[in-house]
Amino acid sequence: MKNKIQMSVFVLCLLWALGRQGQVFAQDTPPILENYLREALQNHEGIKQQQFVLEKNLVAVQEAKKLYLPQSTLKADYFLAGGGRTVDLPVGDLVNPAYQALNQITQSNAFPTLENQSILLNPNNFYDIKVRTAMPLFNKEIQYNYRIKKQQVTLQSIEIQLFKRELVKEVKKAYYQYLQAEEATKIYEQSLALVRESKRITEKLLANGGGNKTAIQRAENEVINLTSEIEKAKNVAKNAKAYFNFLLNRPLETEINLIPQTQDFPQNAENTTVKREELAKINMADSLTQQSILLTKAYKMPKASTFLDLGSQGFKWKVNNKTPYYFFGVSVEWNLFSFGKNKLKVQQAEKDLQVIRSQQDQIADQLNLQLAVAQNNYRSALEQYKSAKSREETTAKVYRDVQKMYQAGQAIFIELLDAQNQYITAQNQRNIALTDIWLKWVEVERANASYNL
Repeated sequence: MKNKIQMSVFVLCLLWALGRQGQVFAQDTPPILENYLREALQNHEGIKQQQFVLEKNLVAVQEAKKLYLPQSTLKADYFLAGGGRTVDLPVGDLVNPAYQALNQITQSNAFPTLENQSILLNPNNFYDIKVRTAMPLFNKEIQYNYRIKKQQVTLQSIEIQLFKRELVKEVKKAYYQYLQAEEATKIYEQSLALVRESKRITEKLLANGGGNKTAIQRAENEVINLTSEIEKAKNVAKNAKAYFNFLLNRPLETEINLIPQTQDFPQNAENTTVKREELAKINMADSLTQQSILLTKAYKMPKASTFLDLGSQGFKWKVNNKTPYYFFGVSVEWNLFSFGKNKLKVQQAEKDLQVIRSQQDQIADQLNLQLAVAQNNYRSALEQYKSAKSREETTAKVYRDVQKMYQAGQAIFIELLDAQNQYITAQNQRNIALTDIWLKWVEVERANASYNL
């Protein structure tokens, strides 16, 4: 009983906290993205489907509650019979001697001779129409069934929270991935402008008697390559946009408002998994299984109910002051012996409970492991970004220096091209590393359930 109370308090506190979380959004989420998250949580078809299941469970609770109330049914029977068992009544043998004596005394035939009777037990040309009203007086199965239905509502509410949290993670990741693809497109477009500028400088040097035609051809090849990379990046961005809009249940080509990725990274992450809905779900499954065991054990208790029949019955569809009737009764049913079948059902339910309880510690450990890995990956992403940013700054300086040297005729084109490619690569690595930080932070948010739904 103590464990049940603790479990109930835990679930209620968690649901209260989840309800409170719906009032605000995480501070680490940009306002534009917050609006998209609200839109996704409101419009996603998956959440609507989960909500329908919740509504169905609420109706099931109402149905279970109605089982306590009386219910009335109309029943009509009509019988035609022939043959079968009979009851023989020797009416003639009993009465005829007395009638004969009376006729002799009265000198008349006023008392007739009677035949012996044979009455058919099965009613022939007989009707029975009645309304039966029945109500349970004592039935533990109804009680436990009602509790199970109520807990299934709570379980479905947790399922909805789980679905929402996964949706938030997917929307955030899709947003940052689209942002990364758009940034990659800009990097290649800027690089294309640099290559064209290098080509222009090479043509100018060639016109002034310096440079060579091979450098111009290499520059033209770089223009072609970068144009191809731009098209690839645009295609990636197009697909990322389509997936993001899909999550928001919008037309796939709907424009997305983007903001530059900030470098103000979150530093303090909650190092706990107590808010995870998975814990509440497994605890609720534990409670549900306990109720199922009690429901299975309810066979030990008797069932009592009462009923009242109001109807009419008679032969040849006749209705008169003798055909109406009422019939009241109390019924008690008690399962005394079933060759151990009920005990085996109880044992199966108890094994289910053992499985769930063995999963509780395992799930808790898995969630802690997930959080630890997510935090480690996030810290690693921060360090990788610092390194990528430093490489970008270094390659940018080298490129500018080599470009000046090339303009002055102090460097060959292959050196300029190498510095340029290193700079482009460093920009892309910095872009990927920056996005990776936010993607890893989304995983941390999911692992500790810190995002306020």
